[in-house]
Formats: sequence, C-alpha cells, structure tokens
Amino acid sequence: MKLKAKHTHLRLLIVSIAVVLVAVAADDETPLASPPKQALSGCNYTCGDIEIPYPFGIGISSTDQKTCYLDSKFSLKCNNSRLYWGNVRVNNISIDLGEMDVLFNISRKCYRQDGSSFWSYPWLHTASFSISSTENKFITVGCNNYGYLNSNYNDEVYSTGCLTRCNGGNRMINNGTCSGIGCCQVDIPPRMRNITVQAFAFGFSNSTEEWLGSCSYSFVAKSGSYNFSVQDLVDLPYPNFPLVIDWTVGDKSCNVSEKGSDYVCKKNSYCDDEGVDVGYRCRCKPGFEGNPYHPDGCIDIDECKSSNNICIDEHHCLNTNGNYTCFCPEGETGTGTKEGSCQKSDVRTKVIIGVGAGFIVLFVATALLYLMYQRRKLIKLKEKFFNENGGFILLQQLRAREDSSQSAQIFTEDELKKATSNYDEGLIIGRGGYGIVFKGILSDKRIVAIKKSRIADKSQIEQFINEVVVLSQINHRNVVKLLGCCLETEVPLLVYEFVSNGTLHDFIHSEGKVDNVTWKTRLRIAAEAAGALSYLHSAASVPIIHRDVKGANILLDDAYTAKVSDFGASRLVPLDQTNIATMVQGTIGYLDPEYMQTQQLTEKSDVYSFGVVLVELLTGEKPISFDRPEEKRSLAMHFLSCLKEDRLFEVVQVEIMNEENKQEIKEVAILAARCLRLRGDERPSMKEVTMELEGLRLIEKHPWTSKEQDLDETQYLLGKASSSIYETGDSSNFGYTTGYDSLKDNVPVALNDGR
Repeated sequence: MKLKAKHTHLRLLIVSIAVVLVAVAADDETPLASPPKQALSGCNYTCGDIEIPYPFGIGISSTDQKTCYLDSKFSLKCNNSRLYWGNVRVNNISIDLGEMDVLFNISRKCYRQDGSSFWSYPWLHTASFSISSTENKFITVGCNNYGYLNSNYNDEVYSTGCLTRCNGGNRMINNGTCSGIGCCQVDIPPRMRNITVQAFAFGFSNSTEEWLGSCSYSFVAKSGSYNFSVQDLVDLPYPNFPLVIDWTVGDKSCNVSEKGSDYVCKKNSYCDDEGVDVGYRCRCKPGFEGNPYHPDGCIDIDECKSSNNICIDEHHCLNTNGNYTCFCPEGETGTGTKEGSCQKSDVRTKVIIGVGAGFIVLFVATALLYLMYQRRKLIKLKEKFFNENGGFILLQQLRAREDSSQSAQIFTEDELKKATSNYDEGLIIGRGGYGIVFKGILSDKRIVAIKKSRIADKSQIEQFINEVVVLSQINHRNVVKLLGCCLETEVPLLVYEFVSNGTLHDFIHSEGKVDNVTWKTRLRIAAEAAGALSYLHSAASVPIIHRDVKGANILLDDAYTAKVSDFGASRLVPLDQTNIATMVQGTIGYLDPEYMQTQQLTEKSDVYSFGVVLVELLTGEKPISFDRPEEKRSLAMHFLSCLKEDRLFEVVQVEIMNEENKQEIKEVAILAARCLRLRGDERPSMKEVTMELEGLRLIEKHPWTSKEQDLDETQYLLGKASSSIYETGDSSNFGYTTGYDSLKDNVPVALNDGR
C-alpha cells in the first residue's frame, strides 16, 4: 500500500511538471504586442534615450550590410550615447511632424578692456532641409548690439536680423521681455538653409556701466526655449539652444514623385507636400499608425481595444483594416456600423427615452400654450382699449354716415405699425407737447402723417369721437385732412394726410426765403390760413375753435399752399354757446391774454393767435425770444409799440419790403393790431380778417387808387380800445403761467411750443 501511494504521488508530480511545461511552451508561442517598427532590420533603434526612426539611421545594417538611412542627408552618428547630425547634436526626431530638434551654438562678439575683441560665428549645413519658420525665433541679446541670420542655398543669399539699444542704462530693461531694449527677437523667414549667425556691436567705451554689457549674443532658438534675464547682459551662460529643422524626403512634388522608382512612401500611407517647398513627407492613412517610410509601412490600429470607437463595448466591436464595425447580437438594437452604437433594449433605456420625449412634448406644448395665452391677452387688451377709446360710439356714428364718402376710417394697430416700421425714430417728422408725428406709408401706397399722442383724457372720450367724426368730414383745401384713427392703443392714434414742405414757422425763419416774391407768398399764405380758420369757426357743421394757432401748426405743400393742422387742442362749440370754459392750453407768445385770465374759450382766441402769426410774417421774428432785450422780448407788445409811435418799418423785415408793397404791409400791420386787441369783442372775426386779406390780394392783382390811411387814423384804430395791451405796461401775460380748468380742479395749464 505504501509503495502504491508513492507511485501515485510520483504520477501527480510528473503531471504537474508537464502542465507547467506546456503552459510555458504555450506562452512562448503567443505573439507579444510590439510597437510598430521604426528602424531597418539590423540597425540601431536608439542612441541613449533618443529613438532613431527611418529614414534616419546610423551606419550599416548587421543583417544585409546596407546603410541604415535613406541617403546621406539622413545619416546620424552616436557618440557616448549622444546623437549627432553632422556637427550638431540631435535631441529629437518626429516622424508625424517632419521635424528634428538639434542644439545650435550661439554667436558672440565680446570686447576686452584693452579694446581687443573675440568672436564666434557658428554655421549649420542643412542640405535641402529648412530652418522651421514657425517653430523658431532669431534673438539678439546685449546693449547697443545687432545680429544677422544668413542663408545660402543654390547661390541664393538673404538675411534677417534685429538690433538692441540701451542708451538709458538698464532702468528700462525688464526680465522676461524681449522687445528691443537689451533683447530683441524676430520671426524666421521661410526657406532658410545652410545658415550662419553673426553678432555685432556698435562699439563700447571703457566705462564701468558699459563694460558690464561688453558682449553681443545672437542665436536661433526654438520658440519658448529662451527666457530673457537682465543678468544675461553681463554673461549669457548657455553655449547653445534647441533649434527646429523641417525635414523632407526627395526633391520633387508628390505628383512627380509618386510616379518615380525612388518614391519612399510605403504601404497604408500617402504623400503630402502641403506647405513644403522642396520634396515631400509621408503620412499614415486614417486608421493606421507607425512609420510610413519603413519597408513594412503603417499598420492597422485596433480601434476596438482603444477608446476611439463608439460601440457599446469591446465585445460589440469588430476591427477591420483601417476601420471597425459595431454589431448587435440577437435581442439588441443598433445600427451595426461605425456611425452608430449598439445598445441593449432594456427597461432603463426605454424609460430614459420615454422621459426625454415626454419632456420635449411638455416643453413644446407649454410654449404653444404660452404663445396662445399672450396672443389672447393682446387681443383682449386691444379690445379693452378700443372700448375705452369709444370704438363702439365711433362705429355707430360712422354707420349713421355710411353713405358719406368723407367718413373716418378705423385703422388697426398692426396696419399703423407696418406703415411706420414699428414707429421707427427715423420716420419722426414732428414733436410737440401733445405727441409725436410719424411719416407712414399705408398698404395702398398712400403717404400719411400718424400722430401718436402723449396723454388721453378718458372722461372726454365721447367728445373726442365727435371731433373725429366732424374733422373727418371737413373738406377744405386749406385744412389738413383727417383720414381716420386707431383705437386699439392706450392713447388713440390719428391719421392725417401728409403735407410735404414743412411748416410756416420753418418757411419764415429759414434763410434764403426773404425776397419780394416771398412777401406775395406770405400774403397768400396768410389769406389761406385765415380762410381755413374762418371755415372752422362759421362754415363747419359744428363750430371748431382751434386753440393752438401758430406758425408751426400751419403746414405748406410743394406749392406753398397753407394747410391748418394739429387739432389736438381743438374744441367743438355747441351751436347754442358762444364760449366754453376749459383749461388754458396753447403756446407761449400766441396765447390770448383774455383767455388766460378768464379761462373762457371763444373763437376770438384764435383771432388773437392769428394776429401773432401776421406779426411773425411781417417781422420774420419769433413771438417770444429771451435773446432780445426785455422791452422787445414779446414780439406782439414790441410790434404794437412801434406801430403806435409810427415806427412800423423799423420792425418790418427789411428784405420783404419795397416801395411797391409798403402800403400793403402797412394795412396788414393795422389788421394785425386789430387782431391783437386785449378785449375779444373788439377784435374782428376770422371771416372779416379773411375778407380784408383777400381784398389786399385783389388790389395787388388789380391795383386802383385807394385812400391812404394816415397816422391819425392808425392812432385812432390802435387807441380805440381803452384797455389795449401796450397800455397795461404788464408783461406777465407773456411769461410762464399756470391756470385751472373751470370744470376740473388741480389740472395745470399746458403751455407748449411744439406740435
């Protein structure tokens, strides 16, 4: 039994040894992963810790006794574990970039205290290789020095360089700065080969300060390899710096080389000569790696074993030559190609997809509901404004007049926004106390003026609607036509016909419009404006008091035809009333003093304001000007004073006056004085004013002998009213005044000088 047990243990030991041997043998037969081949067979692959990739090489192959390099310009030497290319030491060789880093000596020129000097001018023979213009800098260090970098290839010689100055000593020199003081640097031009570097100095004296910088240094250095220090001016401690050389193979382009027998790009590679001036480089195709110059060429990259794939994992990835494919076993979903990944159709994935889709649907639905809510809110807001602004009242009024071709049109807010490019500020043609006026173009190509008011009185809506209806029916050639309104905004918008040639105010006060013809034009404009006001006072279906007559509210068309405009302050006068109580409104200089005192608005208030316009036409002066002396500050008072003292022609604008029109001017002046009487019942009506102005125009067209009104008659007319303005001696009526509407308390007067 013991013998049998011993045999059993022996068998187990033999089997164990056999298994180990088989395993070892099996391991020996398993190919080990190795990096792509870089050097030729039998050639040294490294020198020290530097790899030597083909086409570079050292000496002769021990396998076939052939050179380990492509040709002589790729020949290297290894000496004491240091790699050399010609007379320079090599730090690194890159196949992918086509670059070689070498150490290159600096050039120096130094002066001794006895005046003698010593120097070194290093050179580098590069054959057809170039100094990299993108990876290197040429640098000169020193005070009052300069350096050259020279290139000589195929009998072509050119140079670059830079200089440094330190005339102010070292106070302006900073560590790390190479900007021209103590240190300068320049870019390397392309195609520089077979270089030499020379350092020079402008000369040194024996002074101690200059002796500390008695050397000039110049060198080529890889970008970022040198950091300037002020101490380097005394002694630059580095014998050399790394320099980058661009290397290529051959001396022809890819198109030519690919057809030749000396083409060196091997399997799974391609030729690249972009940015290369001589020869070409070889590069591995996508999906391959290695040395494209090596006889074995580039080898396939196993993307399945790296992170460079989009498959779910390595087991769902199939490597192919230069590519890979994702595949999906039964029960899984995926594209099965490189462009997609294979994912298991588990519950979690479905939940994630479902939740994501749900969020998207919820977001879109919420956005749509919000937009619908905002749209409905906007529609309701427009409806609210339409109702508050009397839209239904206006519709009823228009229906009652539906047969009339003169009815006002109701515009939508969108129509007017489109007409004014959403109220573009570049289309503003007027600003005033009551609002802003825009130029607009309607969809039917009509050019209109759209007035956007600043304030709205909700208590006066019915009156506002009545005014819109009445004004829209006014069809007078000298009244700006009201086309309609928009009630969908907080403050109603009014749409008028567009008058193109500016205002009477601009006409009077612009240069170049003061010849004799202008007087005739001024007289005609005055008659037309008076006729329009007379029509509003007496011929309209409901009398209208303008309440803001002034030059800025009388527009002119291309033929200088007057058109009275801006009825923002206007009031309708019931047929059974001669005046109405209202808050004082108007423009300083044009305001009726009686209206300011009594707050009772009558048509004679417009007469007074028109009288100021007549004076403005006669004198060319503005109604109120604080640039004039105090006694002349109010144009109306100064004018009446001159007329009373028989000094009328001192105040009349010289350029419009001549011997032929003096009598006309005098009669218009007397008419203006009558309009400016303090008491309204002593002023003429606008109808009378119109008749007198038209009479003067007829006299101008058909002159006949008329009675001269002498100075006594003038004095009588001016002095007839015992309370005339110039007798009061009080100018307070022409200053800033506040008043209160007799119908409403605590409402300040609106005095403005705009439209």
